Amino acid sequence: MSEFLTSILVTPFLDIASGPVFFAEVVVSGLLAGVMYSMVALGFVLIFKASGVFNFAQGIMVLFAALTLVGLMERGVPLWLALLLTVAVMIMLAYAVERVMLRKLVNQDPFTLLMATIGLNFFLEGTGELVWGSNVKKLDVGIPEDSIEVAGMLLNQFELYAAAIAVVLVTLLVILSQKTKIGR
Repeated sequence: MSEFLTSILVTPFLDIASGPVFFAEVVVSGLLAGVMYSMVALGFVLIFKASGVFNFAQGIMVLFAALTLVGLMERGVPLWLALLLTVAVMIMLAYAVERVMLRKLVNQDPFTLLMATIGLNFFLEGTGELVWGSNVKKLDVGIPEDSIEVAGMLLNQFELYAAAIAVVLVTLLVILSQKTKIGR
């Protein structure tokens, strides 16, 4: 019994002590992944604060945007134009969702709105599969995916770029929300 407890409670910490660079690498990679999760959470908070609706369809709308971007790029549309067209498609989709579904549910029970966004999630998921199929797609936006060595740690460049972009976006959001009339 004591060997079992030692293998669970002691050995992992001895392994960490013998490889501090590896431990630091795991911690930094975890923090970088956490930045991405915080962006998703921030999206939920922004939508809720602006509309009072907890939008369960947010994730599928992001996926819908990514599939639109990939679909356009697969058809030979340059990245910059595909980005602009994807933004236009998503603005039209958001407008349609607001007009056709959410506007009719104004002043309804929050549970009704919650269920409506769950239904929207399933609808958009099915629409995405109809339009783009269910095969896995690769999105190449030109960010290197190789690892680089920083202070002896191997870090994924894509995660570093994504974290830097997230910091810029959050900074812009803070400025927008605190320094402009739109945000107040």
